[in-house]
Amino acid sequence: MDTLVKYSYDELEKYVESLGEKKFRAKQLFSWIYSKSVSDFDMMSDVKKDFREKLKNCAIILDTKIKKKQVSSDGTIKYLIEFCDGNCAETVLMRFDNRSNLSACVSSQVGCYMGCDFCATAKRGFIRNLEPYEILSQILTIQQDTGLKITNVVFMGQGEPLNNYDNVYKAIEKINEYLSIGIRRITLSTCGIAPKIRQLCEMELVPTLAISLHCADSNIRKQIMPVENKYNLEELKKSLKYYCEKTGKRVTLEYVLIGSLTDTKEMAQKLCEYIKDLKCNINLIPYNPIGDNKYKKPNKKDIMIFKYLLESQGKKVTIRLERGADIDAACGQLAGKV
Repeated sequence: MDTLVKYSYDELEKYVESLGEKKFRAKQLFSWIYSKSVSDFDMMSDVKKDFREKLKNCAIILDTKIKKKQVSSDGTIKYLIEFCDGNCAETVLMRFDNRSNLSACVSSQVGCYMGCDFCATAKRGFIRNLEPYEILSQILTIQQDTGLKITNVVFMGQGEPLNNYDNVYKAIEKINEYLSIGIRRITLSTCGIAPKIRQLCEMELVPTLAISLHCADSNIRKQIMPVENKYNLEELKKSLKYYCEKTGKRVTLEYVLIGSLTDTKEMAQKLCEYIKDLKCNINLIPYNPIGDNKYKKPNKKDIMIFKYLLESQGKKVTIRLERGADIDAACGQLAGKV
């Protein structure tokens, strides 16, 4: 069976012609797949019946399926998506009561080999990269299942997006063009692959950049994030300043607050020193347990002190609203468990 979401518009035209149909049928199919997110050929009401029957015998819209679906008490929905080879990855729909935005948190890899010590995905190890259409399929799956239109996409699911650079960038192009999601509404999160950050700056579409910094002390960062051994804080900062200068955008620094480790006053002061000449916002993320009990959540008092010390440097600081923790869908909890 041919998977239609694999095809570009030009490829879809050729495919339609190979079935003995005229080119304009591709435009109809494209609209139903991407603008209306239908899951069944019979829902394509302006496509003639005999063509729909022909398609049912030789093609499918997506080759992914929902292996498991969990709904959080806060409305967050986590999907375990099974791909055609049997491998699975997770994607999350995040909804906020006071906002119209609907965000899809997508995975870029099955597993991850970056080895961040506090992250559930890292415990799984790396299995394979996801293809552009498999990334796009995660969004389409959410839209097909809920009937809702995704407005924002964040590459914050399983995997390190910049270790799957070519496929992720092609997916960004498709999300922008096919789903009409503006580049300002697409955010890519990376643990700091400095050369790829610079490469990204040279592209036509440059997404908003979020950096999984998590510690401004090199020795401690090495303990929890092995990437520090290859691309250290100094090299990372140079690439971030280049991004700001090249794009005119701010970067968001994501910082996980691990109790008695990264949430201390000393760590706050080191972070203040690191960011003083960097155009950035800071997003503080209280640590979410992943089951091994190696690290602990910070207490509320330490969170507020940390936030106050950063704000004294004139930076915008937010505390990430925890979403989906009761279904292991919060930051650092995605593991692709079946």
